[in-house]
Amino acid sequence: MDEAPLPKGWPTPGPYDAVVEKKLPAYRAAFTTRAGQNGAFWTLFRHIQRHNIPMTAPVEMAMEPADDLLRQASMAFLYQDTDVGTTGPDGETVEVRDVPAAQALTYAWQGPDNRENLRNAKEALDAELQRRGIKAGGFRLLGYNGPSTPRAKKTWELQALLPEPGKAR
Repeated sequence: MDEAPLPKGWPTPGPYDAVVEKKLPAYRAAFTTRAGQNGAFWTLFRHIQRHNIPMTAPVEMAMEPADDLLRQASMAFLYQDTDVGTTGPDGETVEVRDVPAAQALTYAWQGPDNRENLRNAKEALDAELQRRGIKAGGFRLLGYNGPSTPRAKKTWELQALLPEPGKAR
């Protein structure tokens, strides 16, 4: 379900239930480490409203290891392109920064972002990373839909960031 435009040059999500490699463009985004998805979302939503920044999809959540899975470390709203807005802090809880282009292994699914679906995505990415003999440079979860989309229809994509060519594997 298309609810907001993708940033300039951003690849579409999918295919569902498969690991694929994608090239991701450089982008600008507003980040917050505010606790919880709800608090982080509204902090960023108020930021884009104050600065007249249009909403895009996806919303990015940096993920860190937790227990036997992953948990959200930060959330970001992506801008349309790197010419929109300015970088730097916006108060105490938001920072706008440019993120360099990267490559990632991705696994997309439709449905809720529950533990079972997140575990399936992480296991599929881990298997491909192991097959290639490389370690992820981090994980992030991308959410492509807003709160009005039914959970069963939401699109999610877990990404394993790949090391830069020539860097340690």
